[in-house]
Amino acid sequence: ENREDMLSSKTNRLTEALEEANKLFSGVSRAREAALDAQFLVLASNLGKEKASELHSEMIAFDSLVFAEDLLTFMGINRIEGEGDDSDSEDASGGFLPPNAWHTLGAEAEKYFRRAPCFHYMLGSFKSDPPVPRQRIERQKKTTRGEIKQAMPAQLKKMEESHQEATEKEVERILGLLQTHFKNDPDTPISFFDLVIDPNSFARTVENIFHVSFIIRDGFARIKLDDDKLPMIEPTKDNEKKENDHSAAAQNQVVLSLNHQEWK
Repeated sequence: ENREDMLSSKTNRLTEALEEANKLFSGVSRAREAALDAQFLVLASNLGKEKASELHSEMIAFDSLVFAEDLLTFMGINRIEGEGDDSDSEDASGGFLPPNAWHTLGAEAEKYFRRAPCFHYMLGSFKSDPPVPRQRIERQKKTTRGEIKQAMPAQLKKMEESHQEATEKEVERILGLLQTHFKNDPDTPISFFDLVIDPNSFARTVENIFHVSFIIRDGFARIKLDDDKLPMIEPTKDNEKKENDHSAAAQNQVVLSLNHQEWK
């Protein structure tokens, strides 16, 4: 209703209306009241935009037409020839601009920009010719290749057999020591760690644990915990071994962690 009065630069009616709306908004408790406040905010924004556009500032605005006119004048526009030309085109062939008009503008603009140095090769330019493809040389197949294939697996197989025989002998030796101890003193259990740990060699201790694992896996011995929850090892009897062969649940494997500090 008071649109003209609020748009006037001599009054502060719009500011007073905004301050009054801020006070009323503190008591808003219903959706309809909030919607009315939002509607007022839209109206106030539009009025503020119109009021700002009507203000006269002392700032100098950029006029693209004036700027273009100054550029044409600098490039040496010929108004006399332009008036006699009926077309609206600005072609240089029609005499509207001199032939070197854009060169004149470029020479003037060049003063205000830093030019990058020209690129050149220190040792001359690279050759642009594509590389010559290499000719593939087929290797001659050796006649003795088949003989080498037959010899290598034989050597590896021999090494595997010797290593397997050494492991089996060591497993049999440890099992014999365990069985001999229980024959002499069947009532005294053997601690698993006392059996496998070598006080002078950590590597030998790891090998002993590796070999004992085969005895446990094949059912020749078993491990149980004592009252202190420490592992004890004892050989199995013949009748127990036969029962374990038919029982899949009796074959258990565990992972034992033993580092160098714990070995010490």
